[in-house]
Amino acid sequence: MNKNSLQPLIWKDGTVLILNQTLLPDELEYIETTDPQRVAKAIKTMEVRGAPAIGVAAALGVALAAYHSKASSVESLRKELLSACETLWRTRPTARNLFWAIERMKNIINKEYSSTQDLKDAIIKEALKILEEDIETNRRLGKIGSKLLEDGDTVLTHCNAGALATAGYGTALGVIRAAIESGKHIKVVATETRPLLQGARLTCFELMYDGIDVTLITDNMVGYVISKGLVDKIIVGADRILKDGHVINKIGTYTIACVAHTHKVPFYVAAPLSTFDLKSKVEEVIIENRDPSEVTTIRGVKIAPKGIKVLNPAFDITPPDKVSAIITEKGIAYPPYEESIKKLFETL
Repeated sequence: MNKNSLQPLIWKDGTVLILNQTLLPDELEYIETTDPQRVAKAIKTMEVRGAPAIGVAAALGVALAAYHSKASSVESLRKELLSACETLWRTRPTARNLFWAIERMKNIINKEYSSTQDLKDAIIKEALKILEEDIETNRRLGKIGSKLLEDGDTVLTHCNAGALATAGYGTALGVIRAAIESGKHIKVVATETRPLLQGARLTCFELMYDGIDVTLITDNMVGYVISKGLVDKIIVGADRILKDGHVINKIGTYTIACVAHTHKVPFYVAAPLSTFDLKSKVEEVIIENRDPSEVTTIRGVKIAPKGIKVLNPAFDITPPDKVSAIITEKGIAYPPYEESIKKLFETL
């Protein structure tokens, strides 16, 4: 297995390379850009996607603004960087990591500096730190979570919570990778994940790339597969987790959690602490609604009648009573989540 796996984001001397995930699995192509606006577009159009990855991308976007700025004063540079932050902030509304990363960059921007170069250096250093931390965090999370998997397990996963959704290694897939690296034999069942097929296009591509045994199913096979005892455990990622254990993740996650709960199959969520939102209530979470064409077409091929009404929420919310455990880089949280999540943050 390739331990480096796929790298969706690379910083190279003032240029950001973004693996264009809309072209996978047919083409492995990187977008090269020096423009923060282009990074924002990549996030918005899901050329880069996955909560941790878009957080890292946003940080690198701010770093580009710093690296290429011609500002002659610290104050004018600060205004440019805050403008870049605002542009990146508006790209997608649900994933917590995006805002977490931009908040970190703003904290650096708003410090005192004696020169523009000092501010530029600090910004670039922080962005690269966010990128490197994400990979190490996922490795720690994976190692902790791998203890929940037994030799011979078949694990169902939804959407893509792997190296492609992070700076590398992955969250849900990171747990699977770590279990395999420890010598366990693990098989994976991946849902196709309509409407954009992140499971079929990305998870299957990524796992096959790393030589991991994976079987693809359609989304509406989940009930059949779980009820027939064909999977032992379920692991998904998350785009946002609230302090009471509500999990916001790719649309379809709630359905899987309900079926798992009915058939008493463990349903695990793997996410770094940067995905947690300790302030919002569940009714305050904004669920992104995306373009109807994502539902009425598949990769440019029309599959529905013209003019059909479409509902296309990108995420749903799984209540805490359907979640068996939440795996983080600081440990595993179990119900009651109000207490266990609070304890995770007390260790920071």
